[in-house]
Amino acid sequence: MRPLSQSRQLRCCCGERKKACDADITAGRCYSFGSCFRRVSQKETSLIPKGPGVVCWRAMAGDYSINTGVIRTFGPVDYMFFVLTLLVSAGIGIFYAIWDRRRNTPQEFLLGGKKMALFPVAMSLMVTFISAATLLGNPAEMYNYNTMWWYLVVAFIFAIAGACRIFIPFFYNLGITSTFEYLEMRFDKHVRIFGSSLLILQTLLYMAFLLYAPCLALNAVTGLPLWGSVIGMGLIVTFYTSLGGMKAVLWTDTFQAGVIFAGLLAVLIQGSIVMGGFSNAWLIASNRSRIVFDEFDFDPKTRHTVWSMVVGGLFFWVYLYGINQAQVQRCLSCPSVKKAQMALVLNLPGLILIVSFCCMIGIEMFAFYADCHPITFGLVENTDQLLPLFVMDILGHVDGLPGVFLSCVVSGSLSSLSSGLSALGAVTFSDVMQTNRCCKNASEFRSTIDLKITRPFT
Repeated sequence: MRPLSQSRQLRCCCGERKKACDADITAGRCYSFGSCFRRVSQKETSLIPKGPGVVCWRAMAGDYSINTGVIRTFGPVDYMFFVLTLLVSAGIGIFYAIWDRRRNTPQEFLLGGKKMALFPVAMSLMVTFISAATLLGNPAEMYNYNTMWWYLVVAFIFAIAGACRIFIPFFYNLGITSTFEYLEMRFDKHVRIFGSSLLILQTLLYMAFLLYAPCLALNAVTGLPLWGSVIGMGLIVTFYTSLGGMKAVLWTDTFQAGVIFAGLLAVLIQGSIVMGGFSNAWLIASNRSRIVFDEFDFDPKTRHTVWSMVVGGLFFWVYLYGINQAQVQRCLSCPSVKKAQMALVLNLPGLILIVSFCCMIGIEMFAFYADCHPITFGLVENTDQLLPLFVMDILGHVDGLPGVFLSCVVSGSLSSLSSGLSALGAVTFSDVMQTNRCCKNASEFRSTIDLKITRPFT
């Protein structure tokens, strides 16, 4: 366990300062504010209602950070799960590097030979943009605001329907590798190169954020080494995408999808147990105006409305599933248009479940900390750290379970990073190398070797 600094301990007179706390309680200087005991001034004392059960009452009894002032940290078993997730992902890359050693063609490396099975493609489509930022940010959104964010699942339905009907058949029938090849068909080579350059820049910035931000949040709360985790995940994801190509990416995404579901279910189930059932958490959130589904305001200053989530979400996710290189490339790895459309439809229930699990966890988290906001009491510094704190509070007493959550967050990062690297490889090869005179007439074997060599630098 990691004790808080003295300045933070002064906000809650609990835990390691139990004797001082008891003295304050006896003297009438320490009152419970929800789950925390806090020192109060003489002026505040007159505002606190007197009576049985008011002083020294704890709404959430237990060895939690809001009661002890101490944040649990990961143990050896938790780190073992973290390392195991990385090793399994690397192992899949090594397997496909050996398995496909005689199939050295760009189409095999970038599109899996257009022979990929339905299930791994669907799982990869599902987790490509369900990053660690999503897994940490969606519960925090529920905690800080309300449930209007949940309307995003409605946008998923319309977006995937549009991608299935319009965009995927269009790109598949063109017989292309990079979506920017269409820009040259429609306009000229300069427009194609300009568009692919923008994607390369955007993807590099996006991947840097995906890799650093979750590690920073976990480091601040749980003590996970920041640069060790950043470097470790970066090396592993580059390793298996460079060796195994699209097949390794799809099957590691499938493995990581299972880990994400396991981590979310562990937190959701234990959170329901701690709160005495999810219905109790829902009731607490409802009583405090967190359960909102009827915001139809047209005011653009309103954070989330039905219109912004459904209509705005529709356009955003149509772009991701219908035009974005990472998603289109997965669909192009299927043996037919029909298979690609089926993979998109099959990924929809899982996508809805992941977002719904995150929203439900956010409701439980709000109910758990309803009377003792961790930021106000100095336990964490920003909302990205709320879910790791919640996980350590409710799962930290069981060795290994926090590690399952850690593996869940790591899997979210790896799946998005591998998708980004795969897309960068396809765009770099098709739109940069193949349009250059020195590489245009290279053999398939040399082109594949160039792809593997340049992958770490993209």
